[in-house]
Amino acid sequence: MGAITPGNRRHATYDLWKVTRPVGAALAGAVTVLVLVALIGASGHVALGDTDPGAFVRFSAALVRLTADGAGALTVGGLVYAVFMAPARRDGVLKAEGYAGLRIATHAAVAWFAAAAAMVVLDVADASGQPLSEMDIPRLVGGFTALETPKAWAISAALVLIVLIACRIVLTWLSCAALTLIALFALLPPVVAGHASAGAGHDIATDAAIWHVTAAAVWVGTLVVHVSRGQQYKSKYNVISLICFGVLAISGALEGLVLTPWRDLLTSYGLLLLAKVVILAALAMFIRRALWAQVLVMAVGIGVSVGMARQPPPGFFAAQTPMDTLIGHDISAAPSVWDFFAAWRFSLIFGTVAILLVIGYLLGVRALRGRGDHWPVGRTIAWLLGCLVVLLATSSGVGRYGPGVFSVHMVTHMALNMLAPVLLVLGAPVTLALRALSPNQGPREWLLAVLHSKVSRVLTNPLVACILLVGSYYALYLTGLFDQAVRWHWAHLLMNTHFLLTGYLFYWVVIGVDPGPRRPPYLGRLAMLFAVMPFHGFFGVIIMSTQDVIAENFYRSLAVPWIGDLLADQRLGGGIAWASGEIPVLVVVIALLVQWSRSDEREARRHDRNPESEDELAAYNAMLAKLSDIRR
Repeated sequence: MGAITPGNRRHATYDLWKVTRPVGAALAGAVTVLVLVALIGASGHVALGDTDPGAFVRFSAALVRLTADGAGALTVGGLVYAVFMAPARRDGVLKAEGYAGLRIATHAAVAWFAAAAAMVVLDVADASGQPLSEMDIPRLVGGFTALETPKAWAISAALVLIVLIACRIVLTWLSCAALTLIALFALLPPVVAGHASAGAGHDIATDAAIWHVTAAAVWVGTLVVHVSRGQQYKSKYNVISLICFGVLAISGALEGLVLTPWRDLLTSYGLLLLAKVVILAALAMFIRRALWAQVLVMAVGIGVSVGMARQPPPGFFAAQTPMDTLIGHDISAAPSVWDFFAAWRFSLIFGTVAILLVIGYLLGVRALRGRGDHWPVGRTIAWLLGCLVVLLATSSGVGRYGPGVFSVHMVTHMALNMLAPVLLVLGAPVTLALRALSPNQGPREWLLAVLHSKVSRVLTNPLVACILLVGSYYALYLTGLFDQAVRWHWAHLLMNTHFLLTGYLFYWVVIGVDPGPRRPPYLGRLAMLFAVMPFHGFFGVIIMSTQDVIAENFYRSLAVPWIGDLLADQRLGGGIAWASGEIPVLVVVIALLVQWSRSDEREARRHDRNPESEDELAAYNAMLAKLSDIRR
């Protein structure tokens, strides 16, 4: 396929009618399930003791939720098709086939935005048990303020609007990749605010739901676009479908076990869960063949998922302690030092990512050694230790007690922000990937495009990297933001992600081995490090000296029995923040001095090998400067 021209723009646009065939088939299968949803919808309100808003609100909410889920999957699928399946030109501009996927995503985003916006109103009416005819502005605003799911739909609608507007403008691969991330993120607010966010085990259920919804959207969306576009990239689609199937199976099983005990499988929610198991088994039979059958089966699966969203899971009716409600698990027993290493609660997000990063890195090292190339053992050890720190900080006893104890939370913060990034940066993963990946096969070119992008140049600016690292400490803990965020598991996921990424970005600028768009001289890097450290230490002093308990209402509601004095625990956390920078800074200074010394040695050897050329070059530059002066 060639470049995008007015002719193939029209072809990509007019050819969109082909996508209506798989979409129409999917809707036919999903709408049949909505009949079941409408019939059993009232039982959810009865079980919770809520007022039934009426059949119209129940059916409308189910239909609009189905539209939002389906349109969201199709938007993601169109973007994934444009980014990962259809090849782009060497200059990064989409070819006509990729542009067709982008146009499909644009049209689907219109329906997604409309459905998400409508769900804000319908969810308020449904949760408050009021027909739409009785909803006025004060009641709508009051319900929106009091409920979390309408806020989630509003956030989702805002993100979808960004995707929709940008899809009409962008034409490059890198821009589409950024939109894909935003679209995937837009799927999650209603998920993390839904059934998975409440009750015992909600931390595990939320993590599993994030994996589940992401994999389902990617698979369903790419399947529909793949079928509508003539199945041109079968091998790439097969890889995507196999990965998504594995993620769906594992995450669905974990979420189901948390929300539905075995004894409750014959409830309405349990029967819908069993239906999803049957659907997943049917999809296993049709993988890599019978794509139209996959479309129909997945459509029924989306309908069943909407039905499950209309029913309270059995776990809602189990006895809940404050710890179950607020953090999802019990931490009433005082931990020993050994418990911080042995009392594991595996993080399905960070633990899984850490393991995948280890596997991917080792495969890259194996690929290099398989063709006789050398890779320093020290870099491998640094990467493995960095991944181990991420795993321990989020999945060991530290990760278990961190959400409910401020001092332990600060251990997680500093491990992810100060220690793990140093080790990961020294592992040079970008250099390894560039050497291990074959050219002209996609991933290597994607990585180079990200490295040379304008966003990378901005983020690697020393001033930006310093502000993101240190400024987030003060913005999070001293403005009341942490008081609001500490109540939600999804907020802990965002905080940990922010800690890790900002730390990695800062130390990538200071001691990074990987190539980057902006790298200050070694003296500037050393000055950058010493400029940041006082602000880090001063933050710890502020936390130790303050007389107000941060997030006091949350920690008092949690009532951890072995934390007698919340202010003393907070001061301990401040001391941990103050002292935790010592060892990472020492490692960074040693690494920076070693890199500086080796750079000088390489420069000296280069000069020794060819001193005459260096002198000639200096003389030539002096001549050019003299000529320039004469011209002036």
